[in-house]
Amino acid sequence: MFTATTSSARPKRLALSAIALSAVLGIAGCSQSNPLEPGPGATGDGETIVVGSQAYYSNEIIAELYAQVLENAGFTVERRYQIGQRDAYWPALENGEVDVFPEYTGNLLQFLDPDSSGTDPDTVYQQLTDALPDGLTALDRADAQDADSYNVTQEFSDEHDVTSLADLAGVDVPIILGGNPELAERPYGPDGLLETYGVEVSFTAIGDSGGPLTKAALESGEITMGDVYSADPDIATSGFVTLDDPEGLFLAQNVVPIVSQDLADQIADLLNEVNALLTTDELIRLNGLSTTEQQSSKQIAEDWLRDNNLID
Repeated sequence: MFTATTSSARPKRLALSAIALSAVLGIAGCSQSNPLEPGPGATGDGETIVVGSQAYYSNEIIAELYAQVLENAGFTVERRYQIGQRDAYWPALENGEVDVFPEYTGNLLQFLDPDSSGTDPDTVYQQLTDALPDGLTALDRADAQDADSYNVTQEFSDEHDVTSLADLAGVDVPIILGGNPELAERPYGPDGLLETYGVEVSFTAIGDSGGPLTKAALESGEITMGDVYSADPDIATSGFVTLDDPEGLFLAQNVVPIVSQDLADQIADLLNEVNALLTTDELIRLNGLSTTEQQSSKQIAEDWLRDNNLID
């Protein structure tokens, strides 16, 4: 069962009832320039569930899993994918413009409660459910994680005998960390590395969520260490070495649906069935179908759901 917030539910999607809702929008590659603006052909029937995603291909795949399961159960779904990062989509969740969003437990917890102390999956999830604002609730978390991880090239690892973040303290060359701009202020960013492991780094902002620009900078030597999400299939194929984190600098980052409280009873069982089967290995495989085989989120999600007997 999902864990509900203890506060009362907010008014039911007032923002959406004031505008016409699109039936089903296109997915990756066909999204609107502003995903938070309602699309054409709206029904205005008050039954539409709006599913959103970050501007991140893996997050869109998970959102599409949720969208197709909901459609298969008879709900009308509007897709608002590629919205952006948390500062862009979180207000839309809070004010009811978006009803369902795939999130990651640890980073969302730190966004809502910077002073939180949990790092393991169960503690982080419980603290997250306590920190959610009125009108939003977390359904069951998946075993799948797509966590921040620090990666170096195999050459750097071999040359400096580095396989762990703790090993970096003995490296006698400057270390340049690359990642999203917000990483500079995250607890596991430069300050966290210094406090936890005694490792001093400089920082280069690369705003592609550990994507091609970050990987290219790592391979070229522009940065020494890159923040790449752990479910990225390129970690293995590019020969990067993910450094161990023996002191638990990174929080657990389990996939979790954040949904409107007033919809939770209707959709919890459907989305929880998806998350019950979504493992990290499966997420890596699905991500590989996107990055390597260039399959669409729609096709990836449909095949996986059919293979797992979750849609007709």
